[in-house]
Amino acid sequence: MITTVSSTPCWKSTLAEARRPVGALRALGLILLVALLVFWLPGAQANNANIEVTQLRLERGDDGVYLSAAVQFELPDLVEDVLDKGIAIYFVAEAEIYRERWYWMDTRVAQVARHMRLAYQPLTRRWRLNVSPVPITNAGFGASVAQNFDSLGDALDAVKRIGRLRLGDNSEINDDPVQPVVFRFRLDTSQLPRPFQIGVVGQSDWNIAVERSVKLPMEKSR
Repeated sequence: MITTVSSTPCWKSTLAEARRPVGALRALGLILLVALLVFWLPGAQANNANIEVTQLRLERGDDGVYLSAAVQFELPDLVEDVLDKGIAIYFVAEAEIYRERWYWMDTRVAQVARHMRLAYQPLTRRWRLNVSPVPITNAGFGASVAQNFDSLGDALDAVKRIGRLRLGDNSEINDDPVQPVVFRFRLDTSQLPRPFQIGVVGQSDWNIAVERSVKLPMEKSR
């Protein structure tokens, strides 16, 4: 007579015991993650409390649709120190127009970006602002337009006033009297030299960013 001994129940029991600590660790990790989000998110919002969009205007002209905007913020001392050392900083303004659809998600019909490079010129003791529709690199400023200013305050005033961003031709944007618009403005730390990119991680002084979604009336250019 052949006797067969099965060890499956014992093996399953051992496996179940082994899984309990793993499940407990996962549950603990989930609790910690939720706690981190609860305590971190209010702080992240507070970091952006020093910047706001003070003006948005949408216009239709003979040659296209334009968005003008204005933002207000104070440049932290840490960022000013970097500028004083001759390191350029970069700002990006972006705008999008959407078409509302009752049966599905809104679709984007037009978008535009403006890239700004601000730097101090020690030889002339003036501030130089380069503006371009594409990212500006240190390898070359491409088709950017340059302006010089006698003070940092005057240069920042030009950065804060985002005038006539061309979103597209009239044929690309419908004739609705009100248009859903998304506007974003931020300090682009990805353009900083690599050592500075590493150093700014977690520093709220570099967190200059704002986003606003609003329905704007389509005005006629004067």
